[in-house]
Amino acid sequence: MSVEVATIRGRIFVAFLVMSLITGSLGIYATLGIRQAGDLVQRTYDQSLMSINFARAAAADFAKMRAAFARRPLAADAAQRQKLDDEIAELTTTLLEDLTIAVERSQSDRASRAGIGVQAAVQTWDEIRRGLDAATTAGPAWEALDRQAGIVDGQIDMLVNYTAGDGFTYRQTARTIVAEEIRFYAIATAGALLLSGLVAWLLNRRIIGPVAAASAVAERIAAGRLDDAVPVGGRDELGALLRAMATMRDNIRAMMEREVSQRRSAQALLADALESSREGVVVVDADGRIALANAQAAAYFDAGSGAIACGSPVAGLPGRGADPASAVLDDATSLARDGEIRLADGRWLRVSRSATREGGFVAVCSDISVLKEQEARLTQTNLRLDAALDNMSQGLCLYDADRRLMVVNRRYFEIYGLAPGSLRVGLSATEVIAASIAAGNHPGRSLADLVAEGAEAFGMPHNRLLQELGDGRLVAIETRATAHGGFVATYEDVTERRMAEERIAFMARHDALTELPNRVLLGEHIEAAIAQAGREGGFSVLCLNLDDFKPVNDTLGHTAGDELIRAVAHRLSACVREIDTVARLGGDEFAVVQRGVERPEDVAVLARRIIDVLGAPYTLAEHTVAIGVSIGISLAPGDGMNCEKLLKHADVALDRAKAEARGSFRFFEPEMDARLQARRELERDLREAVAEEAFDLHYQPIYDLSAERVCGFEALLRWRHPKRGFVSPAEFIPLAEELGLIVPLGEWVLRRACLQASRWPDELKVAVNVSAVQFTSARLISAVRDALLAAGLPGRRLELEITESVLVANPGTTTAILHSLKSLGVRVSMDDFGTGYSSLSYLRSFPFDKIKIDQSFVRGLEASDGSGHIVRAVIGLGANLGMTTTAEGVETADQLQRLREEGCDEVQGYLISRPVPAADLPALIRRFNGERRAIA
Repeated sequence: MSVEVATIRGRIFVAFLVMSLITGSLGIYATLGIRQAGDLVQRTYDQSLMSINFARAAAADFAKMRAAFARRPLAADAAQRQKLDDEIAELTTTLLEDLTIAVERSQSDRASRAGIGVQAAVQTWDEIRRGLDAATTAGPAWEALDRQAGIVDGQIDMLVNYTAGDGFTYRQTARTIVAEEIRFYAIATAGALLLSGLVAWLLNRRIIGPVAAASAVAERIAAGRLDDAVPVGGRDELGALLRAMATMRDNIRAMMEREVSQRRSAQALLADALESSREGVVVVDADGRIALANAQAAAYFDAGSGAIACGSPVAGLPGRGADPASAVLDDATSLARDGEIRLADGRWLRVSRSATREGGFVAVCSDISVLKEQEARLTQTNLRLDAALDNMSQGLCLYDADRRLMVVNRRYFEIYGLAPGSLRVGLSATEVIAASIAAGNHPGRSLADLVAEGAEAFGMPHNRLLQELGDGRLVAIETRATAHGGFVATYEDVTERRMAEERIAFMARHDALTELPNRVLLGEHIEAAIAQAGREGGFSVLCLNLDDFKPVNDTLGHTAGDELIRAVAHRLSACVREIDTVARLGGDEFAVVQRGVERPEDVAVLARRIIDVLGAPYTLAEHTVAIGVSIGISLAPGDGMNCEKLLKHADVALDRAKAEARGSFRFFEPEMDARLQARRELERDLREAVAEEAFDLHYQPIYDLSAERVCGFEALLRWRHPKRGFVSPAEFIPLAEELGLIVPLGEWVLRRACLQASRWPDELKVAVNVSAVQFTSARLISAVRDALLAAGLPGRRLELEITESVLVANPGTTTAILHSLKSLGVRVSMDDFGTGYSSLSYLRSFPFDKIKIDQSFVRGLEASDGSGHIVRAVIGLGANLGMTTTAEGVETADQLQRLREEGCDEVQGYLISRPVPAADLPALIRRFNGERRAIA
């Protein structure tokens, strides 16, 4: 045994045996103490605490039973009383189950007796409850029930107190045991730590110290530090190991010294041979890594990147193979073969490879960049020259100083219709011309004429001529002298270019659809007429605009519209003389310049003829249509003596004709220009007002006949001009739509109306009219959403009013927009119902919230023109469709009474109130909604 302890294995065994005994003793004692404490904890929590919880749950159940029984006299019907009885029965069962568990978990007889007492008291309370009359709210029986309930509560409290006392007793016992165990564990742990430290110190002294010394010696030998001293060990295994390591160190040092000496000699010889070589040499081992590379190889591949360093993978070299599929340096496992690579800097190397016995290879690299560059330049030059000649859009002939053909390209054969290869190198210029004559390119012209023409052209250093061939094609020939006395001639077929230029010149001055003169050429004709006005008399300018063309174009399509425009152009051209001019200005607008006008009656005759001719029906490819025309006329020199003024005055007269009576003509009058100026001033003021938001909103109340109160207001736009005063909406709203200002103006109305409505009582809504032009804007939905969010107004309080004209232009798109608005919660009403074309079909395609009866029908209620029947029909239609009906323009009490009798839902008009500013709305709301009273 003494021998075993002296060894390392014996020492480790004794140390671990002692530590195991200490750990086992502590573990056994700890297990017994924890088990005893756990038993006390279990009895404290699982028994006493759980008993308390279930006792309290029983108290809660009893409280619910009393509450349910107290609600029973208040029940409205038998079903509710039965439901409360069922609830009391269920609670009784739950209470008894909770008491049973509480008694089972109790730790003393007194707690068990208290639980049994609670059960008996509860049964007594339930028997008293059953004997009570539910309708009786007071009396001796109820007092007995309350006393018994107090007894139940007392019994439950006694059960809780007994159980809690038991739990406290066990908890105190557990705390005492735990405190004793903690003191013992502290003392035992301190002793175990001291004993463990002693064992560890002895183990470190005898084993770990010598092992660390041996490990340090091994690390120094592995790192090549063969001169460090090796410590002397004892008689155990570690001592023998240190002595063996000292011997091994000496042997390794001797071998390394011999090997280093031999290698230095061989490397010196090899380095001299490699460094003096003009070729790059790279030695690659079997693993594909560079074993050796000379200075020239480093100059090829390294460039300071370290890619050619020994040990680097050969696949990391910057060269790329001439054939991407087989780069010669990127495949270290291939057999020896020759190849070419291109470096990243553009140089080319020829690589000769030979395999080594170890599985690698040696690559010898020679710089062939100059040779490759010369080959590439020559190849590219030849390729470019061949490609240029074969792909030129012009024909080419190159002649030497003796006028003999040296080069001819494919395009020359194509231009002159010659068979490929029919002209050979060495032919004279005269023979080339003769071959062209034989091909039929120059009918009626002799060889002598063409030779003379060519001699004149080719005799100059640089010349151009245009040659017309027999088939009508035009060939542009350009010649240039060469440095060696010859010349080069290029031939280009310019037939299509000339035709395109002529067409472009024509289209620049004519309308593409009708080929009539356009505005540019019309201006030139007017200027020419002005220049000749003194000699040939006066002239007139007629501006024409087709009536009802847009419906034809919209309903039948643009193809039919274009066909109709061409037919109009033909008829209009037939109405005038050759000296007159007919032009198309664009769209459905035309103009006529009538020369030699002596008196206005001459122009009137032409105007009537044009109206009659253009007004006759047109038979198109698939339809028969009829349109009209309106004409405005200006006379020169009386109405002006420049093109711009004459066209302007004719256009002003045209506007007058369209405004007064379509299908007519009007001569320009000076007062027309004054009205035009006034309109332009109004346009300018309107633009400024929109930019500065110089508008206001007035509100007209909407009265609910069933509730006899105001249910909302319609927002009406007002504009008070600083100079003009009040401007009627009927005047500036159409102008805003025409100018495209209605979109920003409508968005301003939406924002202002929603903001002001957010300050009203929550039951009041605001109605805003939406123009048909706004529905063509993609911003409508986002404008409504932004206005609601900015004002914090619910969508249900906003009502958008649209007219049937909105649905006429594009029903499908408009319906989709209306559904998107409905998804925001916004209400949609149809304004001026019955005044359009297809109201009933619109009601079917979209579920409107409201129908507004036009005021023209409301005014006719007191007349015998059938308006009353229409109003009754509309109200009945709205009721059947679940839509609200609102009558506009109510001005008399008789109209209001009639609408009440017909069942109309809402009314608005001067009888209720005129539109008022937002500041007057609070007083108006108090007047109508302050007290419920009917309006007579």
